[in-house]
Amino acid sequence: MSRAIHKLSARRVATESTKGLYGDGGGLYLQVGPTGSKSWIFRFMMNRKSRDMGLGSVNDFSLAEAREAARDCRRLVRDGIDPIDARHSQRRERMAEAARQQTFKECAMDYIRTHSSSWKNAKHCQQWENTLNTYAYPVLGKLAVRDIDTHLVKQVLDPIWQIKTETATRVRNRIERVLDWATVQQLRQGENPARWKGHLENLLPAPTKLKNVQHHKALPYAETATFLKELDAVDGVSAQGLRFLILTAARSGEVRNAVWDDIDMEKKTWTIPAEKMKAGKEHIVPLSDAALDVLKRMQKFREGDLVFPGSRERRPLSDMAFTQLLRRMKKDGVTAHGFRSSFRDWAGETTAFAREVIEAALAHQLKDKTEAAYFRSNLLDKRRTLMDDWANYCTASVC
Repeated sequence: MSRAIHKLSARRVATESTKGLYGDGGGLYLQVGPTGSKSWIFRFMMNRKSRDMGLGSVNDFSLAEAREAARDCRRLVRDGIDPIDARHSQRRERMAEAARQQTFKECAMDYIRTHSSSWKNAKHCQQWENTLNTYAYPVLGKLAVRDIDTHLVKQVLDPIWQIKTETATRVRNRIERVLDWATVQQLRQGENPARWKGHLENLLPAPTKLKNVQHHKALPYAETATFLKELDAVDGVSAQGLRFLILTAARSGEVRNAVWDDIDMEKKTWTIPAEKMKAGKEHIVPLSDAALDVLKRMQKFREGDLVFPGSRERRPLSDMAFTQLLRRMKKDGVTAHGFRSSFRDWAGETTAFAREVIEAALAHQLKDKTEAAYFRSNLLDKRRTLMDDWANYCTASVC
């Protein structure tokens, strides 16, 4: 009687070259392909169906190793377990385990890649990368995301919480969002150790009680007319851009990136698209006669789409253009953004315009949802009167 198993020899395995299946017994077969390639096959019955399972190449597994693998498979079949399904399950577990070893930095980079397309500009993406690289990665970067705990998060925040409070709150928020993302991806479990409410608020002092808010330094509104008079004596695109910024109470980036297609000289409006706005909503600016005068001056030198072009072709003024201009004018510490505060102080202290009109002129979003819902109108007519009054104030004769 021939042997039921171990029918093949190592020599036969090495020398066999004819295409076909050669049984070793117990479901193990040597498979020789048309080109002479050789591999191991385990054949078995499961739920009354015949199945073949590859065990690997002869170049990778010897006869003895193939027999051991076949023996393990027979044990699974005996216990009613499909060895192919078992192998797939093991592979998935290994992949899951490898994923759970993903580091915080790897998760953060994946998060940024996933969400950056929805962010308004590349600068926001850069801010994420810079703050995490500076503060979070030195502590958390190389650690498995599943191992991040409250102690480690505090280790990141403690050195900067009281001296760089605003930056620290952003870092905490970004760590929280990365960890939330990792939890949804099933790379970690449990509560988020970076969450503030009900957690870190019990371990760290509230930011509002710590930070001395540093607003952009503003020129007192009473000095605005004098400043604009001085600005009249300055030539250049930057001077015209800054004058337009003051008269419209707009942000620096909105002015520097303004294009002629957004200007309607007849309707006396400047429509800023949502993608250029901080709040992501279109904003219509009513233009006073003084603001229109600036545009008429710029029209004489128009060469492209930009209202206030920079020195480089088809590029806007740099983000330092207004700052450098203010320095040359010896207005140390005064910022272009601060003129929005000058406008806000003037409107709030010297006029009877309602708060919502003033806030709408600044494109501020009302925090009170009920109030915001009530004032759905952009209040354009009232804002036009407000901006005309502001322009008259700014251009009043200075004795």
